[in-house]
Amino acid sequence: MTAADAGTADLEICRLDLTSDRGWAEAAEGCRYVAHVASPFVLEKPKDPDELIRPAVAGTTRAVTAALDAGAERVVMTSALATMQFARAPKGHLYTDADWTDPDDPSLNPYTVSKIKAERAALELAQQRGAEDRLALINPGAVIGPLLTDDPGTSITAIQQIMSGALPMIPDLRLPWVDVRDVADAHIAAMTSTSATGRRTITATDPMSLIEVAAVLRERLPRASHKLPKRSMPTWLTWLASTFEPQLRDNRWLIGQKQRFDRAPAEALLGHPLRPISDAIVATGRSLTERQLI
Repeated sequence: MTAADAGTADLEICRLDLTSDRGWAEAAEGCRYVAHVASPFVLEKPKDPDELIRPAVAGTTRAVTAALDAGAERVVMTSALATMQFARAPKGHLYTDADWTDPDDPSLNPYTVSKIKAERAALELAQQRGAEDRLALINPGAVIGPLLTDDPGTSITAIQQIMSGALPMIPDLRLPWVDVRDVADAHIAAMTSTSATGRRTITATDPMSLIEVAAVLRERLPRASHKLPKRSMPTWLTWLASTFEPQLRDNRWLIGQKQRFDRAPAEALLGHPLRPISDAIVATGRSLTERQLI
């Protein structure tokens, strides 16, 4: 935070465990707004799904309970687009906050199930407490953009891999990207905006493939693009490769998908359109290069 010129004079750090009750009430005491942003996210499927699901649900329940008990005016929770993204819908469907991914769908990975169950737990808890107007949910897609540390995070790993030449071909994985600065601004706006209360806010653009991401990098960051694979993997070949490549197999839901998402509520909350994803891709590439992460 200091490196990012963020003020830390009034910062107090409290160490909490998502799976333990200890310390939550004390940490929330005196907080006017609470943002719950912690939830494990990995690309590779864990052996035990509960490694992701249990702490996600337990941590959300503890965070929301502590915030409401402490009298916080608003709790802003980071959820995920995945809680809506895989709802069964006809071709061309515009996904909105009315859509729900079925957590019992056997094709889902544990991360998606964890986010669905955690989000439902938060909504049910707020409803039971008659506090729907004190809860707001932000549902981002794959978050990219300028880095504050040398940890690229899970979403940026996909771009890091193609920029570093780790993949022989670029697979047709399509992700609903969003700039981290828009996600941060949405959380802050949701603390006070009445338009965000009691609802889920999609914060993402329509999916763009890694093949298209590579094209943006080649055009706008040519000096940092020399390791990019020269060959692209078409959709059919990406599906075939996913039968024996674990990371592709665990992310089959990203192969060749064409979806539309209602970003209007997020843009109304922010007061401006979401940043162009091409700019976020360039900012990501610059950060990875400057930090020597490729």
